[in-house]
Amino acid sequence: MVELDALADAIKDKHLIGAAIDVFPVEPRSNDEEFESPLRGLDNVILTPHIGGSTAEAQANIGLEVAEKLVKYSDNGTSVSSVNFPEVALPAHPGKHRLLHIHENIPGVMSEINKVFAENGINISGQFLQTNEKVGYVVIDVDAEYSDLAQEKLQHINGTIRCRVLF
Repeated sequence: MVELDALADAIKDKHLIGAAIDVFPVEPRSNDEEFESPLRGLDNVILTPHIGGSTAEAQANIGLEVAEKLVKYSDNGTSVSSVNFPEVALPAHPGKHRLLHIHENIPGVMSEINKVFAENGINISGQFLQTNEKVGYVVIDVDAEYSDLAQEKLQHINGTIRCRVLF
């Protein structure tokens, strides 16, 4: 986040040599609308208000990309390129069932998850965990006959937000 008025002052006062900005709090809605910014007219400043994302082609591509990412998440739990969720992409393990476990990012949750599998004799075929400051997301592949048992046990782990069998 940049305070544009403060940035303009810093450039005018020669505390900064220059700047390049492409996202603004208020942007023109069309080519006919005037672009307003305290940075306009300053030397060594490059302003490109979403230049690439404003074309019809870019809008279509963005829509397609978002749809593809939603399908990847709904079909196999992949969350790569997510903005506010941990990024996970576990390769498929044919013949296995996939569990998705979303939990608070607190110490000991993964230990409890793995304890469920160990205590119930469930072998993990694949596992991928990522966290952000608040949430942990783990994708786990197990033998098909154990997926319902695993889900039942995982739902009761302290800190669990959501757990489901994907396939």
